[in-house]
Amino acid sequence: MAEHTLLEAVNLALRRALGDDDRVLVFGEDVGVGGGVFRATQGLMQAFGPKRVFDTPLAETLIAGMAIGLAAQGFRPVAEIQFMGFIYSTLDQLINHASRLRTRTRGRLTCPMVLRAPYGGGVHAPEHHSESTEALFAHVPGLRVVIPSSPKMAYGLLLSAIRDPDPVVFLEPKRLYRAAKEAFEDDGEGAPLDRCLVRREGNDCTLVSWGASMKETLAAAAQLAEKGVESDVIDVCTLKPLDVTTIVESVARSGRLVIVHEAARTAGFGAEIAARVADVGLYHLRAPIMRVTGYDTVMPLSRLERHYMPNAARIQAAVERSLASD
Repeated sequence: MAEHTLLEAVNLALRRALGDDDRVLVFGEDVGVGGGVFRATQGLMQAFGPKRVFDTPLAETLIAGMAIGLAAQGFRPVAEIQFMGFIYSTLDQLINHASRLRTRTRGRLTCPMVLRAPYGGGVHAPEHHSESTEALFAHVPGLRVVIPSSPKMAYGLLLSAIRDPDPVVFLEPKRLYRAAKEAFEDDGEGAPLDRCLVRREGNDCTLVSWGASMKETLAAAAQLAEKGVESDVIDVCTLKPLDVTTIVESVARSGRLVIVHEAARTAGFGAEIAARVADVGLYHLRAPIMRVTGYDTVMPLSRLERHYMPNAARIQAAVERSLASD
């Protein structure tokens, strides 16, 4: 069983989807000849031809609109936006058209498209290249928002997203693109959407995160375990629709909840998780819900990033505060 990076897993999933289904198209800025700015689509145009994998102009609104039109006519387009900081001009198309097509046509048309984008910090990129605004998309009815945190998950979740009959925003944590390898088979099996994944088990606290922040969350859980504190670590995977049941079941055992994300704190998706747990699981809590997040500023440049993003020490401190507030 071969080992792959998350970036290679994305490429494998796209290659598998293109080979399995003639309706799948892959396009975006520089994804064809150049293989993408991160090389996620490297070799695909050469393997499947320029009618299946092709470059577009530098026009994100056009990319999203073309994906919607193709999806409405029976194709399964996978469109790439180079960086999440360039994704905002697609909001008009996604909110007013992609997310509403099924409802607008009373089910006569659907929109089986995937909009991929690298997101998040950690690679010392300039402004507009380190965005983490997943909560914007999770707020839109009719959109799925999927974020993998490991190579195997990236492979399976992307395949399932491409096969889904409705629009999916698929955000890839670029800090993890080449960070580690994981062994899995290129067997074409999709991973379940709309479910959280329990990455570590323990009854003392529930830690919830997603994307690149899972790395620090798991590291904090391992360090806490050395002190005798065992935590459930839950990877959200699909932010919308949210599998709140898995989270609440864990909180019912632990009585504590710490949510971790690198997005800015105000109106980040962690606030939605906290509200949903409070709605149905308030009486399970033995301590206030805590959030370890980025700050309400633009991601700082270069090495200052490390002061912005949650780290294992900040997560540990939040868990210890929760335990102390019994």
